[in-house]
Amino acid sequence: MVAFPDNESCNVAGRYEPEGAENHEETEAKSKDAKKSRNRCIVWRNVILMFLLHTGALYAIILIPKAHPFTWIWSYMCFIVTALGVTAGAHRLWSHRSYKAKLPLRIFLAAANSMAFQNDIFEWSRDHRAHHKYSETDADPHNAVRGFFFAHIGWLFVRKHKDVIEKGKRLDVSDLLADPVVVFQRKYYKTSVVVMCFLLPTLVPWYFWGESIWNSYFLASILRYTISLNVAWLVNSAAHMYGNRPYDRNINPRENRFVTLGAIGEGFHNFHHTFPFDYSASEFGLRLNPTTCFIDLMCWLGLAGSRKKATPEMIKARKLRTESP
Repeated sequence: MVAFPDNESCNVAGRYEPEGAENHEETEAKSKDAKKSRNRCIVWRNVILMFLLHTGALYAIILIPKAHPFTWIWSYMCFIVTALGVTAGAHRLWSHRSYKAKLPLRIFLAAANSMAFQNDIFEWSRDHRAHHKYSETDADPHNAVRGFFFAHIGWLFVRKHKDVIEKGKRLDVSDLLADPVVVFQRKYYKTSVVVMCFLLPTLVPWYFWGESIWNSYFLASILRYTISLNVAWLVNSAAHMYGNRPYDRNINPRENRFVTLGAIGEGFHNFHHTFPFDYSASEFGLRLNPTTCFIDLMCWLGLAGSRKKATPEMIKARKLRTESP
């Protein structure tokens, strides 16, 4: 997920909190109240910035044949590091505490997270915990019930629903504030983004193999950043709408292989929302899951450990509950 400053909540009336079984009239009335309470305050700065970013990315495609092959490879390497900063870092480590990482690995993941430019670790993790706790309600920052566009990018174009703000404050984030790496990254986030997301990807091709600054900037920074954003957003949108639900058919998140390939292992979303503590975010371990491969490698190197995993018995029992009428 990603957000930008100046998208705090508007003063809107009403709140929607689903509560058990209700008759049709009550459900319909609540639905109407929820729609009225939903934010219509457009953050035009974000709209303009996203338009310019995606326009720049489309232009960057034209530059691909003109760039040095090393620049292609470097851009892809930056994409992988960017993705790991979110998947292995903000998501599986800091949001879910599904494994433990030693200081050198946490520093690397924090730097990679700054390269991703999807909000600092603290805010990303806090919002993601809200997404799980209040999934598909107005307290979910990118509530997929509001449609594909809203879940994908539209949630960045309006100010946060007040439920996101209010209920987000109730979450326990003391573990995040107790991590000096998280606190340091949050304090110097803007500087780290400039360096990691834009300067480093641009300067390396220019300095080491004579690529033009123009090509470096648009390919390794703008195109790479735009693709990484949209891949992450597909977890919020496509993986909540398209695919099967073998673990829990009563929730919206789905198993989506297309998203899995792009998001380096994050598309097993029905499993993940059923077993959010599992470090692999999938029943299938290493299969189609580069993030799990990375975490396992870090454990082998002694930089990580204490991986949490749903047992085969737990998974089988959950599947049987879903399959039974």
